Amino acid sequence: MTPPDTPMPLRERLAQTRPLLAPGIYDALSALLAEQAGFEALYLSGASIAYTALARSDVGLTTATEVKAALARITERVRVPVIVDADTGFGNARNAQRTVRAFERAGAAMIQLEDQTFPKRCGHLQGKGVVSTAEMCGKLRAALDARTSRETLILARTDALAVEGPEAAFERAEAYLETGVDALFVEALRTREQMLAACARFASRVLLLANMVEGGHTPLATADELGAMGFRIVIFPGGTVRALAHALQGYYASLRPHGGTGPWRERMLDFDGLNEVIGTPALMETGRQFAG
Repeated sequence: MTPPDTPMPLRERLAQTRPLLAPGIYDALSALLAEQAGFEALYLSGASIAYTALARSDVGLTTATEVKAALARITERVRVPVIVDADTGFGNARNAQRTVRAFERAGAAMIQLEDQTFPKRCGHLQGKGVVSTAEMCGKLRAALDARTSRETLILARTDALAVEGPEAAFERAEAYLETGVDALFVEALRTREQMLAACARFASRVLLLANMVEGGHTPLATADELGAMGFRIVIFPGGTVRALAHALQGYYASLRPHGGTGPWRERMLDFDGLNEVIGTPALMETGRQFAG
């Protein structure tokens, strides 16, 4: 598959009834490969930045500056819309406003904000806490006020299910919806019944996101299956890094005893192959055009 000549704006794409499948990315190369595979949107995962840039868990160690820098490099290289994980907004309502402005300038199509306390952690780890509903609603209103274009969408995530139970999480989602956000994300739904309950309550009124985490709390399903339930956005945020880590474990385990890449040659791009993927011929031609 190849990316469309003119990617559809995210708001326009989300007006369609078929679910949007957005793979997790963490840098410009992963974004480019996903775009070349034909995906219509990408999800810049805060967890995946922590995994790859820090080799650490998603426990609030990454900063707004680090995420913004990764986002800017990605949007400079690809044209498809990028949904970006902004964690808690990296502070209070004022911090959330600054984050939204910075991420919007860096090219974000949708910005996700969650209601965890600091330090936040992956939604599928234990021991989370959540701020009050009133505080989160204030943060969301501040975020909506900070954006300069209505084409920059705001996604509200609640992690309250693990802390307060499903009904409390749904009540929070109701309050967040009332602030005017463009989409909702109830994190770590435990069962298919909870997933269907979330869709029954919200899918007719707002875009709902489903988060698929291999080994996480939410039952795994395909984009089509989730779309049939009522979800409109489907992300596999960390699958990219889990696949990468598995591949590199195998590569290094082969390279060390063999002293060469022969056994892995068929599972690798060669020098010319990688240069073709990243567009080296076109880049060199551009250089020639502007040479003195």
